Amino acid sequence: MSVARMLTGDRPTGRLHLGHYVGSIANRVRLHQRYDSFFIVADLHMLTTRNTREDIQRVADNAREMVTDILAAGVDPARATFYLQSAIPEVGDLNTLLQNLVTVPRLERVPSLKDMARDAGKEEMPYGLLGYPVLQAADILCVKGQVVPVGKDNAAHVEVTREIARRFNSLYGTVFPVPELIQAETPSLVGTDGAAKMSKSRGNTILLSDDEAAVRRKVMGMYTDPNRVRADVPGTVEGNPVFAYHDVFNPDRAQVAELKERYRAGRVGDVEVKEKLTDALNRFLDPIRERRDRIEDDRGLVDQLIFEGTERTRREVRQTMREVRRAMGLTSAYTRMRRRAERAGRALATEG
Repeated sequence: MSVARMLTGDRPTGRLHLGHYVGSIANRVRLHQRYDSFFIVADLHMLTTRNTREDIQRVADNAREMVTDILAAGVDPARATFYLQSAIPEVGDLNTLLQNLVTVPRLERVPSLKDMARDAGKEEMPYGLLGYPVLQAADILCVKGQVVPVGKDNAAHVEVTREIARRFNSLYGTVFPVPELIQAETPSLVGTDGAAKMSKSRGNTILLSDDEAAVRRKVMGMYTDPNRVRADVPGTVEGNPVFAYHDVFNPDRAQVAELKERYRAGRVGDVEVKEKLTDALNRFLDPIRERRDRIEDDRGLVDQLIFEGTERTRREVRQTMREVRRAMGLTSAYTRMRRRAERAGRALATEG
């Protein structure tokens, strides 16, 4: 590979939100021009927490929405390979081989898995969810990803990938690059309820595709300082979601500093602070909305990108699997059996 390769992606569970943007998409937009960039539509990962027939039937529509959001955020379709994970069965083959290179106690130490189970309402951890980082390793290594931009939640997963790659190379010879993790500048974004990170399952999101009215409604309903019952009561800025969003999305630093000063002094109401945030968010989202409209007008574009990207990725993964099986010696066992069987068949034919 003449250009280093990047792998990243999302589960197709619906439209993306601001938490996705700060956690990973901003990094993808910044990095994808520098790398041979693969974007996975991770529907097999989705099955670890959402696996009803209805969930699966929504994959195609959700994939289109997700890819549209990524393109609208600024990813150039000419510089990105989008592919559907479940359409590449060789990924499952590699997952089967890699799962023998990591222990259950090691996977149990990945902190986000219990959170994912809890958020999905699972009282017990499914086997597939425990193995989530191994399948993620297969995703990264099957295309020989060298760079993986991730949010805070997936950083520990990529470390498992790095360990598996080193273990494989040590046992069988160097096949895989050990991928570099590039973490987002803003590790996570608290939801509008102030109780947890932004998450579709919690309903505390602002979507990249929300219109101006939806953004205003959600911002006006945001959690702030619960001890501040009037505008003249000094408020707390630290840990206040409204100001956390100002810090990330409001480029007018002087305005943000003034609002913080007045808030601490009890000289500004929550409504004004939220109005300023609404304006900042809508200015940030306007170009994303415009690009989304253009993409949606180009009927069939997203389906074509996913189809062509999946075909390209499968060719790459097939080559990787040939190298993996050759390095492990798996091809030689069957080859020897086949040759002996052929010789025996010829001998029988001669005797007959």
